[in-house]
Amino acid sequence: MTDEPDPHPLPIDGTLDLHTFRPEEIKDLIPAYIEACLEAKSYLLRIVHGKGTGTQRRIVRSILERHPAVESFRTDPGPGSWGATLVNLRRPD
Repeated sequence: MTDEPDPHPLPIDGTLDLHTFRPEEIKDLIPAYIEACLEAKSYLLRIVHGKGTGTQRRIVRSILERHPAVESFRTDPGPGSWGATLVNLRRPD
């Protein structure tokens, strides 16, 4: 048995670009990334889901609505506009 490297190594820099992931990976990926950001004490995230038909954005937001560490989220007002969502995480007490 060999230890294969993670096919999608993720830097924990507060930005998660979903363009390189399959849609079925997103449901597990986003909560895992949120937990990694909390461990890294990074409380502002930018999730890039793309504009497209809006399906991926809806999936992302439905995950964020249910995650207990998410304080709030909104459309990125910057150049990516509605192709990205900004997320504020709750800081530990």
